[in-house]
Amino acid sequence: MALSRLSTTVGVSVLSLVVYVISVGYKRRSKINALRKQGVAMPKWNWWTGHLLVLKDNLDKLPADANVYYAMHDLVLDQHADTEIFLMDYWPIHEPVLMISSPSISTQVSVKYNLQKPHDSAKSFAPIVGGDSLISMNGDDWKTWRALFNPGFSASHMLDLVPMIVDSVEIFCELLRERASADKMFSLSEMTMRLTMEIITKVTLDCDLKNQRHEHPYAHALNTVVAWHSFWDPRILLNPARPFVQRYYSNIVYNFIESELSSRFSEMKRERLASASQPPPKSKRAKSVMALALDAYVTQHTQTGAELKALKLDDTFARLAVNQIRLFVFAGNDSTSSTIDYTYHLLSAHPSALATLRHEHTQVFGPDVTTTASLLKSQPALLNQCPYTLAVIKEVLRLYPPSSSLKEGRPGVSLADDKGNAYPTEGLGATLMHYFIHRNPRFWPRASEFLPERWLAGPEDPLYVNASNGAYRPFEHGSRNCIAHTLVYNELRIVLILTARLFDFRQAYGEWDELQKREEGAVKRAARALGLVGEKVKTVFGERAYQTSLSGAHPADGYPCRVALAKSEE
Repeated sequence: MALSRLSTTVGVSVLSLVVYVISVGYKRRSKINALRKQGVAMPKWNWWTGHLLVLKDNLDKLPADANVYYAMHDLVLDQHADTEIFLMDYWPIHEPVLMISSPSISTQVSVKYNLQKPHDSAKSFAPIVGGDSLISMNGDDWKTWRALFNPGFSASHMLDLVPMIVDSVEIFCELLRERASADKMFSLSEMTMRLTMEIITKVTLDCDLKNQRHEHPYAHALNTVVAWHSFWDPRILLNPARPFVQRYYSNIVYNFIESELSSRFSEMKRERLASASQPPPKSKRAKSVMALALDAYVTQHTQTGAELKALKLDDTFARLAVNQIRLFVFAGNDSTSSTIDYTYHLLSAHPSALATLRHEHTQVFGPDVTTTASLLKSQPALLNQCPYTLAVIKEVLRLYPPSSSLKEGRPGVSLADDKGNAYPTEGLGATLMHYFIHRNPRFWPRASEFLPERWLAGPEDPLYVNASNGAYRPFEHGSRNCIAHTLVYNELRIVLILTARLFDFRQAYGEWDELQKREEGAVKRAARALGLVGEKVKTVFGERAYQTSLSGAHPADGYPCRVALAKSEE
């Protein structure tokens, strides 16, 4: 009898779930169908699968690790080139999303209507940042935390941190010399990720991981969390092991940052209490982003010595502060290292640009490359005397943006394309596809070419870039632009200034691919010989160093390469 009741209960529960899913699915599909009938641009749509099969068909043409945005290529350039916006229905994997490749529509999203981050973005980012953070906060919470961290990322403070960054890049140069001496293929992404992880942790936490020669456990944990993450790629999201792996390593990340935060807070209290009776001791550390935020926190909560002595680090503040640091480290590590990789890739393919870059560095820092680091440390403002260097970086970020931007629509807000068509946003997401916006031929002359000089051209030049048209947005536009963009530009300039005249890079994909074939198992080799296994697709639109779905859109296979001393340094 009991077993019969249990079976009945289970049956009713399963049936209720099925009815619920069908009901929700019908409502969602009905809404998309209504938009389709209204004339909203979208690919061929199916009542049962939405656009999931369209996405799958396009992904099947690409390498398995290719960035999902490549799957939009034909949809953007062929099917919807006239509107530069179209709807993709990903339910039940993801909310329906307006895919945008228009600079003007992107400006409507980020500036005119200032659409907020999706309501579930905190959940999407939780494995990486732990919970609420600047990337997902809205309203007063976002304003409060943004104001708290703004001083730490100001242009003047970033110049103060230049010597700290130079120290890390000097170690990077030492390691490159070792690679050049060994004359062996290596993963450039692995090296640059260790470099940028070391730098961003110094800048944010006053903590030197010494990560470049031996990966720190904290860095390994964060990299593992990121490697198992995606915001909407079903190939990663549906992996059943993902939540467990991310939770384990996320705890390691949290505990490390929380320990550093508590230590810095206690140190700051001691310094302030000591300064009440005697001149404060000279700090041995640079003022990190977190140090400045803690300064503001202590100042806001204490007016007397007694209050300072009794002050404790509020649990809520500590938790959210840890989340912010995790966000900064995540964004400042992956995206910056990926940009370094693509900078070397493009410069090695364009020797005239490399020669111009080297000439600028010689003009600013002199012919003796051994003094460049000391000059930068003593005169950080010299960074601003390298306009071509900045132009190279901007052009790399244009061609290989490390991310896109996702916003959430709201009732009463419709976006308008250039033909006057309206796109209601209620219940929809809005994805600004930076890759296609940055290559939109209506706004970018010779859009697919690497031309740093476009950033130095005047209004009369055919290559002139109108910075106000919203077509360049690696750090987004509007009030929610990237807080750390000055740090990124400084870091990339320092890397180029200290390495461009010393080293020549050469991609080694051919060598890498042959190595992978040699290491195949006997069964796979036999299957290949019999024609049972075909050759994998290894390029995207002819590009072997295509962007992957890894966070930061790193180049495929970690960018295998070789490095040699530049001829002038041999």
